[in-house]
Amino acid sequence: MRILTWNINGIRTIPQYHPWNTLKTQEAILDHLDADIICFQEMKTSRQNLSKDIATPESYAAFFSFPAKKTGYSGVATYTRIIPCKAEEGLTGLLDIKPPLTREERISPPASYPCHSPVGAESDDESELDLKDLDSEGRALVLDFGMFVLINVYCPNDGTEAEDRIKYKMDFHRLLSERVKRLIELEKREVVVVGDLNACASLIDHCEGEIILKKLTLKGGGDAAVAEEAFWAEKEGRHWLREWLVEGGGPMVDVVRQQWPDRKGMFTCWNTKISARASNYGTRIDYILITAGLLPWVKAADIQPQVKGSDHCPVMLDLYDELPGTEGPRMLQPSLTSNAIKVPRLSSKYWDEFSGKQRSLDTFFGQKAPVRKSAANTQPSSPLSLSPSPPPSSQLSSQASSSKSIGKLQLSQPVPVKRKLTQSQASSSSKKAKPDPEGQRKLSSFFTKPKEPAKPIIVQDSDDDNAEDEDYRLAVKLSLSADTKTASPSSSKSRNAWKALLAPIQPPRCLVHNEPTRELTVTKPGANKGKNFFICSRPVGPGYDKGRVERDREDVDPRYKCNFFKWSSEVKREALRKET
Repeated sequence: MRILTWNINGIRTIPQYHPWNTLKTQEAILDHLDADIICFQEMKTSRQNLSKDIATPESYAAFFSFPAKKTGYSGVATYTRIIPCKAEEGLTGLLDIKPPLTREERISPPASYPCHSPVGAESDDESELDLKDLDSEGRALVLDFGMFVLINVYCPNDGTEAEDRIKYKMDFHRLLSERVKRLIELEKREVVVVGDLNACASLIDHCEGEIILKKLTLKGGGDAAVAEEAFWAEKEGRHWLREWLVEGGGPMVDVVRQQWPDRKGMFTCWNTKISARASNYGTRIDYILITAGLLPWVKAADIQPQVKGSDHCPVMLDLYDELPGTEGPRMLQPSLTSNAIKVPRLSSKYWDEFSGKQRSLDTFFGQKAPVRKSAANTQPSSPLSLSPSPPPSSQLSSQASSSKSIGKLQLSQPVPVKRKLTQSQASSSSKKAKPDPEGQRKLSSFFTKPKEPAKPIIVQDSDDDNAEDEDYRLAVKLSLSADTKTASPSSSKSRNAWKALLAPIQPPRCLVHNEPTRELTVTKPGANKGKNFFICSRPVGPGYDKGRVERDREDVDPRYKCNFFKWSSEVKREALRKET
């Protein structure tokens, strides 16, 4: 059995990449991922915008959690071929569906939910409203597969560095670890946590881990141990994740790192805006964590960086279907695919819009009015009918709706039709009409014809006059056929200046690699938004030149991007100065 997790950065993003753009349905995309349980994060959509193809693929049970307020933000989804016993949205136990889940449908007894007691020692003053807020952004789905409880989670990031979001992130982390703790200690369950945790588990999981450690070591007086502790303290999320793993005394095993303990460059997320994936300049923030009791079942675990479609890559875990034990073979698959298990009510297959329960709008307005028979099948009911053939049906329907009181009489009467006058009728009517000099004018009268230039009057009284006329014509001819090569030097310089101004900018070369740079546009809001600039065209990488303020010269790796920067307007001014 394979479990796969992937932050897709928007459900509409995947079909823009190959090979997903060759697959016509969501089910085909899921089949291509080749996993039994598929967990997505960052769906970035809403229930209203979800098509039936995405919501209810035929071969999968689908479960979704959307943010309560922000549309097109966050959101997680779990597609599974193996039917879970139970399913819930959120971590607090406060989110519910209608009608509410019964005690038997819930994954845990009431005491196992964090909403029934404070979350940790630092959260004694947290209210129920605070916990609801932590569950309001569509960040978690919990599914019970019998042998283990699967939690698909998308933790908040702290990239904005805003204090309120950092606090929200840490509160969510504590909520997650508290929910798992109660599943383990109170219910004796095995747990699998998958998803984007938005935190690094170790120095090796950061593209600049070695450079950060070197800088912190120098800052800490040369003690590497002190420097490593400073790395964990630098970000609260790192410190939390370290303590949650078994290496830090916690209950969870980082199963991918356990399979590949010394592997470098095992990153799952890259900044695509700076083309960081090409040089593998990234971080590992997507995980599959399991409790120790599931370790004997682990067959393989790895990342899939070759799979494109997002700024993250998938992470997978393979479990054995059978495991020999002291009491005989234990089998995972049959216990999860039992036909006696009904799809939990949280599944999208029960949504009204896809289950046939949702009614169309016109059913709320009673029975439809009977359709009136067309006039073609109706015999005239009055001797007043003067029309040898019935009028068009569109005219009949408009007349019938305007007045019901005259009914058949109005239907049988002819409808006057405006006809165009024939040419003879038009001419005769125009003769009868008297012209009104002060009345309506023609459209052409508002536009006067351009006056022709006055021709010179030539008086041919003598041979001298003819000679003067010939001289005049010759002078005009010469002036019209003047050679453009005789233009003044000042006009030539002006033309060259205009050519230089309108010509496309030739990219300058960066100073370190002497290679043509590339032009980008400022998209960040501010005074420079929309302005173009040139930077080094090489990709970023470990030790790329961020500038002397952020990077020591000895740490700069010349294989990657240098810190060349120049505004496009400055490049254009330099080109104009060279032309002139």
